[in-house]
Amino acid sequence: MTQSHPRISKAVIPAAGLGTRFLPATKATPKEMLPVVDKPAIQYVVEEAVSAGLDDVLMVTGRNKRPLEDHFDRNYELESALEKKGDAERLAKVQESSDLATMHYVRQGDPRGLGHAVLCAAPHVGDEPFAVLLGDDLIDPRDPLLQRMIDVQEQYGGSVVALMEVAPQQIHLYGCAAVEPTQDADVVKVSGLVEKPDPADAPSNYAIIGRYVLDPHVFGILRTTEPGRGGEIQLTDALQQLAADEKVGGPVHGVVFKGRRYDTGDRGDYLRAIVRLACEREDLGPEFRTWLRSYVAEEMDER
Repeated sequence: MTQSHPRISKAVIPAAGLGTRFLPATKATPKEMLPVVDKPAIQYVVEEAVSAGLDDVLMVTGRNKRPLEDHFDRNYELESALEKKGDAERLAKVQESSDLATMHYVRQGDPRGLGHAVLCAAPHVGDEPFAVLLGDDLIDPRDPLLQRMIDVQEQYGGSVVALMEVAPQQIHLYGCAAVEPTQDADVVKVSGLVEKPDPADAPSNYAIIGRYVLDPHVFGILRTTEPGRGGEIQLTDALQQLAADEKVGGPVHGVVFKGRRYDTGDRGDYLRAIVRLACEREDLGPEFRTWLRSYVAEEMDER
């Protein structure tokens, strides 16, 4: 039976990481600003939040992250120059990012983990459910995961995590969920979570990916959560407490996602994401696919 729960209106995007896997490119440039074709990765994430109806966006940043704020702000000098040139197409692209959403920013002073980054959002979010979108995970807009998660949260209350089935030998790279089936084929009830378990100890091969819809009770738990794996405050540990005691913040459910996801936090997946998205672009795809086929054929011939 569908229940009534507060409508979600706010999105939180943690973006304080150092991006060490992409050094030296990220020495002076935030990893979230690395381009995926011709847009920075972070813009895809904000666009996803807006598409799900969340146009109040809080970005949790850190040192050397000012370019993120600049990207979503107006650039009057650039806009004026493009306007004088009559370059309406590029002007629209420049203005698009500044018109996307109402953007807010807060700094995470110390890099104390994802749980701490989410806790930094508490004053802005207040006492209402909210979404968390991690910038490393790009979800193809043709597969509206976040909207489905919001629908599930409105139906069941509590919190909702995004899950994907991965190979058992890869589960140690993710948070992992123990699950029970529900009446919905793509929805499971989460009975437990563990952060990056050894494959032999993993309760399933359902991995948590970077989308969450959270009950505000998570803030109270995060305030008392001790540092866990890696010496950081883990959001997974707080969600485990919510799953274990439904009286505090309601149940935890998972939406099993089988759509297209691009992990831009990994160098190999970042390159694959660029190739896939470029191939699908109407303005770039035909010529790029022709070149790619030729390149692959030449490589195969040489081997």
